Amino acid sequence: MLKRIICDLAVTVLLLLAATVLSFCFFYFGNKNLANITVIYILALILIALNTSGYLYGIGASVFCVAAVNYFFFYPYNMIDFSIAGYPVTFIGMLAISIITSTTTTSLKQQRQAIAEREKALFEAEQEKLRANLLRAVSHDLRTPLTTIIGSSSSYLENYPVLSEDERVELVANIREDSEWLLNMVENLLTVTRINADSDNKVRKTSEVVEEVVSEAIQRLQKRIPDIRIRVTMPNDFLMLAMDPTLIEQVLINLMENAAVHSCSKDAIDLTITEDKDVVSFSVRDYGCGISSELLPRIFDGHQSAVETADGHRGIGIGLSICRTIIQAHGGRISAVNHEKGAEFTFTLPKEKEN
Repeated sequence: MLKRIICDLAVTVLLLLAATVLSFCFFYFGNKNLANITVIYILALILIALNTSGYLYGIGASVFCVAAVNYFFFYPYNMIDFSIAGYPVTFIGMLAISIITSTTTTSLKQQRQAIAEREKALFEAEQEKLRANLLRAVSHDLRTPLTTIIGSSSSYLENYPVLSEDERVELVANIREDSEWLLNMVENLLTVTRINADSDNKVRKTSEVVEEVVSEAIQRLQKRIPDIRIRVTMPNDFLMLAMDPTLIEQVLINLMENAAVHSCSKDAIDLTITEDKDVVSFSVRDYGCGISSELLPRIFDGHQSAVETADGHRGIGIGLSICRTIIQAHGGRISAVNHEKGAEFTFTLPKEKEN
């Protein structure tokens, strides 16, 4: 509070001093038209009202301006004489300008503050909603594979002598599959934590070669799903884009993995990158069963992550919710639609504006 008062006083004094110096320059080195002097002080009053809080600074400045014009620029000079014809009108006019401007600017500041507080509340509510969705998803999605891992490992250890080689391989394969899924889940959760820890929910961007980011994402995904087939279509021109490469790789991996696992199709997945004037678009298209009409409107909300989808696999909600968080943190958009032969997910990343 004290700091704000000192700042407002400093602004008021500096602007009045600047107006007085400028008025002296006009009066003694130019013409002695008092209208120019009055305009200079009125401009100072408006600037004071805009850059200070409350009404007192503007009212006090208007009193000073009237007195300064009377004292320095009306004959007899260096004397206060309010009996000059028309001077009460000047005083009332300056005071009215100051009060009206101060009232207007104070109202605008209060509106801006209310809007900022509302946006902050909405942002916090959205973050709380995301945390609640993640908590619901984690409470089920982490417990289920852990239970399976414990059960499979116990069966392997306790029944090892009576198990056939195929049964042993199947148990170990189940353990590996659930372990890989858990690793993917932890990576997603760490991704959200990393974004939420950043100020203003933004990410640190660097200029990256799009082809390299796409290639790295595909290589990482092929380690999880060796038989996955992906057709990549992108511009021939060298394309660079401001992004966090690790997070965008995570989005591409999530979308392509969902397409491979949940599409109920063995057809190749199309990854298409297109360049527009202001954005670069990334589309992942599969040729399978598509997305149910009930699930499509809330596909990115994360609610469906704790249930199994129609294909018998674990839900995809938490991964898509994280994808949306990453893309929004980059200033882009993400959407999902059905086409004639399957589903398509598209996200955009904005280009850096040229200076």
